[in-house]
Amino acid sequence: MEAGASRDAQPAPRYSRSDVERRRRLVRRGVPALAGLALLALVLGLLLGGGPGAAERATAKRYATLWAQGDYTRMYALLDGAARARTSFQDFAAAYRAAAETATLGSLVVGPVGNRSADEIPVTVMLRTRVFGLVHGTLELPVSGSGDAMRVAWRPNAVFPGLGPGEQLTRQTSLPTRATLLARDGTVLAAGSDRHSAAPAVSAEIVGSLQPAPADEASQLRALGYPPGALVGSSGLERVFETQLAGQPGGTLTAGGRVVAQSVPRAAPPVHTTISPALEQAAITALAGRYGGVAAMDPRSGEVLALAGVAFSALQPPGSTFKIVTLTGTLESHVAQPQTTFPVEDAAFLAGVRLENANGEYCGGTLVNAFANSCNSVFAPLGARLGARRLVDVAQRYGFNEQPTIPGAQESTIPSADAIGDDLAVGSSAIGQGLVQATTLEMTTVAATIADDGLRPIPTLQLGQRPRFVRVTRPPVAREVARMMRAVVAYGTGTAAAIPGAQVAGKTGTAEIADTVPPAGQDQQQASDAPPVPRTDAWFVAFAPSQRPRIAVGLLFPEAGAGGDVAAPAARGVLAAALQHPTTG
Repeated sequence: MEAGASRDAQPAPRYSRSDVERRRRLVRRGVPALAGLALLALVLGLLLGGGPGAAERATAKRYATLWAQGDYTRMYALLDGAARARTSFQDFAAAYRAAAETATLGSLVVGPVGNRSADEIPVTVMLRTRVFGLVHGTLELPVSGSGDAMRVAWRPNAVFPGLGPGEQLTRQTSLPTRATLLARDGTVLAAGSDRHSAAPAVSAEIVGSLQPAPADEASQLRALGYPPGALVGSSGLERVFETQLAGQPGGTLTAGGRVVAQSVPRAAPPVHTTISPALEQAAITALAGRYGGVAAMDPRSGEVLALAGVAFSALQPPGSTFKIVTLTGTLESHVAQPQTTFPVEDAAFLAGVRLENANGEYCGGTLVNAFANSCNSVFAPLGARLGARRLVDVAQRYGFNEQPTIPGAQESTIPSADAIGDDLAVGSSAIGQGLVQATTLEMTTVAATIADDGLRPIPTLQLGQRPRFVRVTRPPVAREVARMMRAVVAYGTGTAAAIPGAQVAGKTGTAEIADTVPPAGQDQQQASDAPPVPRTDAWFVAFAPSQRPRIAVGLLFPEAGAGGDVAAPAARGVLAAALQHPTTG
């Protein structure tokens, strides 16, 4: 064996002349096959974005993708210098927004990008519109430059596929017959184009009216497909359920003179509301033609059973009905207990300022008695001890400073803890004065929260909606507040709301809009002999039956007098109607 040879080495293979010739033929056959594979790789590279024009197609794709995202700022950055010189960014963005409104554009999907032809690159897009359905088209995107330096030579017709130079996108739309509004028991509240009703008195109070769209809503409604001058709900249930009642608009979308898409108006199904005709009539009776607001709610679900007058559209100081909020914070924070006693006084001093009880009355005693008799001299100092942060926190849990879920409802407010001010301002807020503002519906919700063991129901006017709640306070606290609210009706300021055979829990409110103490040198008798000039808003909130509540009410009569004298007796009728109609109230 030769040195360095492997023990396992094999002898070199021997090939015949015929074997060599066969291998040469195989190699010659393989050369065309390899060339074909190279050509295929080149084609695939072009299709996948490589090769000539790839950078330009990528720029066009990017521009269209930004369009789909509504990013007009970055779109504008891809324009060439001449286009930017012709068109400001504001006009550029406005052109796209106007086209989107006209087409009722909801979303846009970018498809394949074609090869450049002269100074245009075709971009396939699919537009999903609210009125006209899916619109497929190809946008011929004008461009300038080449390669990585290519930019969009934008023109106004580039806002929608199919538009030629100088052409505009236009439409003609119409609305179907407005849907029917139904009460919770199926009573027709409004139907047809004339909005006729089977319960005219109830409908006149709650349905609301139709008016041409206000200017500040015109753009939004145009984007939904509403035609110019369309009548929309301006108040009441017509406003609350506008989009459900209007139905689906239909019409024709045209690019230049060519029809791009068409659709037919479709009426919406009836809208079933939570309104009880029996309770709505009771609320109307309670108002008795006076300016004010009445609200009724099922605390177990948040279903609004009646709204009359300015129940959710007017803000006023809630007066002593707000003491429910203050009492909740007081009990939560152990600032006082139900049996804590307070001096019998006609006023309290905060920051050196005298805060009187309504009409200068004397009251005090236990916390229960002070609440039942609505003693400002007790609750204003309690609010100051509770402090701004805790008071505002509790109020916000009850729904203050929160946008209402019902369209058109005003937001009830309390200043922030940092802005509320000194002890005098906190004490004034604690008794529902100062800068605290509330709607009747909000204070009805406060009562409903106590009725439901501290769970705040979110008000709804649509029957069948899943109830939603917010935890405000612990059940033991809510039950203690409920016990004190029963005392208000049993022997306090709210006895006029008592109903034989049913235990009512309530709270009066007498919100001062002027000084209620007689002028210096004039006693109460002299004041009572003078012509009556109401200087207070009358409030009352309540729920019943207090052990298993199924109705919560709130009433407001601005500049009408004392809550116990005016609002409490009016509430009794609404409560009684609800207890007599258990299936609808």
